[in-house]
Amino acid sequence: MAMNILVTGGAGYIGSHTVLQLLLGGYSAVVVDNLDNSSEIALNRVKELAGEHGKNLSFHQVDLRDKPALEKIFSHTKFDAVIHFAGLKAVGESVEKPLLYFDNNLIGTITLLEVMAAHGCKKLVFSSSATVYGWPKEVPCTEEFPLCAMNPYGRTKLFIEEICRDIYKSDSEWKIILLRYFNPVGAHPSGHIGEDPRGIPNNLMPYVQQVAVGRRPHLTVFGNDYSTKDGTGVRDYIHVIDLADGHIAALRKLSDAKIGCEVYNLGTGKGTSVLEMVTAFEKASGKKIPLVMAGRRPGDAEIVYASTDKAERELNWKAKYGIDEMCRDQWNWASKNPYGYGSPENSK
Repeated sequence: MAMNILVTGGAGYIGSHTVLQLLLGGYSAVVVDNLDNSSEIALNRVKELAGEHGKNLSFHQVDLRDKPALEKIFSHTKFDAVIHFAGLKAVGESVEKPLLYFDNNLIGTITLLEVMAAHGCKKLVFSSSATVYGWPKEVPCTEEFPLCAMNPYGRTKLFIEEICRDIYKSDSEWKIILLRYFNPVGAHPSGHIGEDPRGIPNNLMPYVQQVAVGRRPHLTVFGNDYSTKDGTGVRDYIHVIDLADGHIAALRKLSDAKIGCEVYNLGTGKGTSVLEMVTAFEKASGKKIPLVMAGRRPGDAEIVYASTDKAERELNWKAKYGIDEMCRDQWNWASKNPYGYGSPENSK
C-alpha cells in the first residue's frame, strides 16, 4: 500500500511541487488548502504532470482553523504523515497585520496538531524558514545557531518550531522534522507549475520574472553599498525541485526509530548576490532587466546562506541544481504563463 500523506497548503508554490514529487515517488497525497494565496489550477496541472499517478491525488478546500472540517477529513482517511506548508508568508504584510499572521499560522497549526493527535497521526514535516535565524552574525548558518525572528511572519515560524519541540517533550511518540528553507526559486522544468504570487511579489525572482514579461517596468534593488562582492545582498537560492525532494528525504527519515524532533537546513550552501541572480536571469531569458538602485531596506541582512552538512549527512539529500537551472526553469514558466495561473484581468 502506498503511504498516504496529508499536505496542507499543497496548492501553493512549494506545496504543489512537493505534491508532484510525492506522487511520482509512489505516495498518495491528500491536499488541504484554503486557496487564500494559491490556485486549484496548480493541482490540476500537478495531476496531469503525474500521469497515471495523478489518480493518487485528492483535494479539499478547507481552512486549517476549521476544526470540524479537518476532523471529517481525518475520520475518513488514515494518514501516515503530514507535511505542513499552509501559512501566510509575506514579511511586510505581517508587520502591518500581525494578528492576521498569528491567527492564521499559529491557530491553524495548533488545530492541525490537535486533530493529528486525536487520530493517532504523530509524524510531521514542518515547513519552517531561515527567517528563524534573524540576521546571523556569521555564515554559513548551522542548525545550532541562536534563534531570533525579526518580524511577525518569522516569529510564527519560530513559535511553531517551539510548539513542536514542546509536543515532542510531552509525548515521545511524535516524530517531527523542521525544515528551514533558504530562498526557493525556479519552477518545474515542464513550465506548467511555478510561483504565482498575488499582488506585488515579496521576493526577488517573481519580481524579476514580472519585469521580464512586461508586467512591471523595472526591478528596485534595495541596497548596493553592502560589503559584498558587488554591493548587493547575498542569499542562498535553492531550486524548488531540490526543495521538494528534501521533503521526500525528510519523510523517509521519519521512519527512523531514533528521530524525535529534528531540524535541518535546506539550501545550496552557496551565497549568490542580487546582481548575480539578475545577470543569470538575463542570460536565461535573453531579456534586459532595468534596475533602479534604492537604499537598504530596514532589517535586511547583508549575507545569509546555509550550512547544509547536516541534511547531506542525515537525510542523504543534497541540492542538485545551480542558479543557471533555476533561472532557466523560472523563465520557462514565466514565458509560458506570464500571468501565472490567471489571466491579465485578474492579476490587477
